[in-house]
Amino acid sequence: MNPILSIIIPCYNSEATLETTLESVLNQEFQDWEVIIVNDGSIDSTEKIALKWVNQDSRFKYFAKENEGLGKTRNYGIARSKGIFILPLDSDNQLMKDFVQDAIDVFKNKPEIGVIYGDAEYFGERNGLWKVDQYNFNKILAGNYIDACAIYRKKNWVEVGGYDENMPYQGHEDWEFWIALGVLNVEFYHLNKITFKYFVSNSSMIRSFTDEMLVVNQNYIVKKYSKLYFDYYSRAISKTNKVNFFVINKLKSEKFVIDLFCKTFFGFTIFKNKLDEFE
Repeated sequence: MNPILSIIIPCYNSEATLETTLESVLNQEFQDWEVIIVNDGSIDSTEKIALKWVNQDSRFKYFAKENEGLGKTRNYGIARSKGIFILPLDSDNQLMKDFVQDAIDVFKNKPEIGVIYGDAEYFGERNGLWKVDQYNFNKILAGNYIDACAIYRKKNWVEVGGYDENMPYQGHEDWEFWIALGVLNVEFYHLNKITFKYFVSNSSMIRSFTDEMLVVNQNYIVKKYSKLYFDYYSRAISKTNKVNFFVINKLKSEKFVIDLFCKTFFGFTIFKNKLDEFE
């Protein structure tokens, strides 16, 4: 029989962390899963480690391909998965042992839920709690705050066409994916607890991100969902020309979105001018 959950683990030169990541999967209270390990062109011992686990437990499956980046690699693994639910897991992060069981229980009791996620605990070169807010579509438009390590229904991945493989630079595929699910009115559920450990190191992908790359990705997303951004930000100014202070306070910390939005829509600089009045 097919497993209930498919855990997708893209790998690129992951020899230092892959063992502990796979151990965290094996130690889950919930055991009806498969793991899809996708080697995205690694040149270290990633393959050797992955094959060791495949030989020990048939629930671990291994695929190797040329290097194509995170979005394409996740889609590659999910396309080969058999589970009802999908859990993307980075090869340097670790699942808490009760995360999957807690999520499956919620899915059973609340069939309207499409995505389940929680808080995280930093480890490595940073320690402490990563407290994540409840999903809010307007807030996710302004910037991502939910990690890819969440469990969602595979049918929703199919509906949105998977992770966007046209993102100019890898690293924001999950942000665009959460927006795409929001467009479909998929309901998110926040487990008010730590669900995984998030590894921080100098070699983390996010550390190699430049401001220019960040802006290019943000610009891509704003243009892709231009109608949504127009509708949302235009509502910040009421018909009486009064500014919605709640929205303004939220957006003042996300000026990149305002700037990009105003550049995207010729003639709509009045909104940015209104913001500047309250700086």
